[in-house]
Amino acid sequence: MDTSSRDWADTAIWWHVYPLGFVGAQTTPGDPGARPVEHTLGRLTAWLDDLVALGCNGLLLGPVFASESHGYDTVDHRRVDPRLGDDADLDALVAACRERGVRVLLDGVFNHVGRGHPWWRAAVEAGPGSPEAARFRSGDGERVVDGVPVVPFEGHDALVTLDHANPEVVSEVADVMAHWLDRGIDGWRLDAAYAVDPEFWRATVGPLRERFPAAWFVGEMIHGDYVAYVEESGLDSVTEYELWAAVRGAISSLNLFELSWTLGRHDGFAERFLPQTFLGNHDVTRLASALDPRHVGHAVAILFFVAGAPSVYAGDERGLTGVKEERFGGDDAVRQEFPADPGEWPPSDIYRTHQEAIAFRRRNPWLARATIEVQDLTNTSAVLVASGPAGERAELALNLGDDVARGASGEIAPHAWRLRGPQEV
Repeated sequence: MDTSSRDWADTAIWWHVYPLGFVGAQTTPGDPGARPVEHTLGRLTAWLDDLVALGCNGLLLGPVFASESHGYDTVDHRRVDPRLGDDADLDALVAACRERGVRVLLDGVFNHVGRGHPWWRAAVEAGPGSPEAARFRSGDGERVVDGVPVVPFEGHDALVTLDHANPEVVSEVADVMAHWLDRGIDGWRLDAAYAVDPEFWRATVGPLRERFPAAWFVGEMIHGDYVAYVEESGLDSVTEYELWAAVRGAISSLNLFELSWTLGRHDGFAERFLPQTFLGNHDVTRLASALDPRHVGHAVAILFFVAGAPSVYAGDERGLTGVKEERFGGDDAVRQEFPADPGEWPPSDIYRTHQEAIAFRRRNPWLARATIEVQDLTNTSAVLVASGPAGERAELALNLGDDVARGASGEIAPHAWRLRGPQEV
């Protein structure tokens, strides 16, 4: 398959936004049909210049479609959530991104839907064994919900899982993705892809390639065989939680051997596809709450040094804090509202740290496909040497310790990091 039309993804640096939280929308359960249209999505436009100033060139949007509560219980994939606005608001945001050279990904929640979805209401009315009920998965793990046996997503009765072997489901999902690609988006983040048979994506995404050859598709993978899933599904990428866990874990436990081991695996992934890399997202504790403040910059530097298509979870560059809790509403603390005016949150040291690391990546775009050799490795210090496909070299020195680290690349001050480009190595 010719993937050259999607080479733009090699230079994509995403700003990942959870829209309902960003605009301060109420996420308590309710009927979207009874909600007034609030036209709040335009608040994001005011932040696009800040996105560009940070160094990003992509906007990765969380759920924007009509849902009952948090956005992942979709009831209409073709309608913008009224808490955010309407089609015109989304069109205007995409147009504003285009004016700035910013790519746009939408979040496709196609593993499951909310119980207010018309398909589910039809299944409840028609009853078990009906063609309407056959659109939903039954079997292992099923429960009776609203009188219909169905597999709820990860035990949440509010989320009923689609049967991805059903031709109607294949057709509907492909049609929804084509609908929004036609309206100008650049691709899809596919929620909970790890729970979906990879052949489903091949059946839906594959036929879209001819119409939308430049569209980029990334699946959410928390665990599993990343390479096999990409190859079997035909997707372009998956989210690399393994690197996320290793960066946070190695830094917080002062064990850079853990990072070194994972970087070897990461190189193997990057040989086969372009991983979607990140330090934070809408489902995990904020970066500034997970790490010693002295070491947040080390994590940021690693993210923009290693191969992949990196994303910044909006607010992490501002040092926002928040701890995820395993309870109803436990994600709210990491899905904060943003001010209408970015000037209310002036740039801080952590913002400038992000700018510095992103600027280095943009000066060295070959890093998206680089391999990493780890030198001078101790528990608290290491030198990462990146090699590019055309012989390029760069270096990232890390020191998490209280003492000066000494190695072949020179001295590194306590709790410091240092980037060196091809002209310096």
